[in-house]
Amino acid sequence: MNIALFLQMAAEACGDRCALAHDGTHYTYAELYEAAKRAACRFSKVQCEYVTLIDESSPAVPIALMGAAMAGVPYVPINYRLSEEQIIPLLERIDPAYLILGPKESDHSPDHWVTQSTSEFMNDVFSDDEMEVSWNEDPSAVAVQLFTSGTTGTPKAAILRHEHLVSYILGSVEFMGAHEEEATLVSVPPYHIAGISAVMSSIYACRKIVQLPTFNPFEWLSLCAQESVTSAFVVPTMLTRIIDELEASDIELSSISSLQSIAYGGGKMPVPVIEQALKLFPNVNFTNAYGLTETSSTITLLGPEDHRTAADNDDVAVHARLGSVGKPLPSLELEIRDEHGEPLGPWDAGEIYVRGPQVSGEYDGRSALDDDGWFPTRDAGYLDDHGYLYLSGRADDVIVRGGENMSPGEIEDLLHRHPAITDAAAVGMPSEEWGEVVALAIVKTEGQEITEQEICDHIREHLRSSRVPEVVHFTPELPYNETGKLLRRVVSEWFRIKDD
Repeated sequence: MNIALFLQMAAEACGDRCALAHDGTHYTYAELYEAAKRAACRFSKVQCEYVTLIDESSPAVPIALMGAAMAGVPYVPINYRLSEEQIIPLLERIDPAYLILGPKESDHSPDHWVTQSTSEFMNDVFSDDEMEVSWNEDPSAVAVQLFTSGTTGTPKAAILRHEHLVSYILGSVEFMGAHEEEATLVSVPPYHIAGISAVMSSIYACRKIVQLPTFNPFEWLSLCAQESVTSAFVVPTMLTRIIDELEASDIELSSISSLQSIAYGGGKMPVPVIEQALKLFPNVNFTNAYGLTETSSTITLLGPEDHRTAADNDDVAVHARLGSVGKPLPSLELEIRDEHGEPLGPWDAGEIYVRGPQVSGEYDGRSALDDDGWFPTRDAGYLDDHGYLYLSGRADDVIVRGGENMSPGEIEDLLHRHPAITDAAAVGMPSEEWGEVVALAIVKTEGQEITEQEICDHIREHLRSSRVPEVVHFTPELPYNETGKLLRRVVSEWFRIKDD
């Protein structure tokens, strides 16, 4: 099955239904389908081997994605925030490609490439030409290629085949499952797996997609009201800013009364933030979705009922589930393993492994799966007695002090609950005596004060003394990427410079 079938099914079943809203313009499913067919014909005519887009979210995103699928070539969106020096090597790896560029982008392409601006591309695919295409039904063909952030070296190209993406959608979305009035607000970038999955799942459900190219909390709230948004996906930093905007501005909650559900993911959600959100939006269903590019998006969910059950529960273990990412999807298997690859029991921390039909685990034609089909996520965590998964950071983020492994997440979770601390990051700092010691970066709550000694005493009171930091650095904000992940390597550099 080809992912383009999702759009064909939607166009045939509900062609007149609004499929997408962008900057005040609305497109039906029939219009998107015809546009995607015209795009596919253009891609096939020039015999490109990839279709790439370097731009913010726009109607060109679903059209290029589905058009590329129809033409039988991989869709490769690239981070438009990268510098020219970072983009050029990526383009060299997808030669020859059909390149679609946003208005702020320079043309980095070789002379033999077909390059169009987003506006030129949109004009062409919304022409009056009648087009018919027949696409390859090979489920093993590559549908999407996403470059990793490349934080530790050359970016890897994660490969997602049609069979992986189709498996995820069919296992998590009901065809035409959305009512006609439902609309989802997409504010995550188009080069991220969350943006790709949001497009596909909404198309299969026949739900209206509302695009917000650049996140701003005021514009997010305004667009919710304007388009009667019923669902949205946000990263933790977005939800924090939305809450702050509501508390600081004169925006009334009644203006977004259409909002029924919010899914969040992409980074670890501080428990105090979700607790505050549950109180602020008592009628909204919250879902925590954890996944990776290599797994075609979501692999575990903490659903609305889990949130409600945990929120006001006096049982400490049940309430703690607000800090989990829930349970695996029914179609997936998940294990926690030690450094030797052996499965661990409940409460034992290790690396998260996952297996299932939506799991690709492939880079540039090289599989990262083991002989039994398990994918090592490089994320660390543990399961409780009831199968809820708790994340404790990347496996490489573990702080090793005198041979003792310490999770940064354990320290950060404690600090997030302190009223004088808005944000915190724990990293390992080199030490001649211990190998590594704990260093903390702290963002104070506005209008409140806390000293380094008070922080140390607070940690010593609730955790083992080995978790007490050697150094505390106060900062106005912590570095996050656009999908809400803490850039821990940047924080680590602060202390390496300080140490020097």
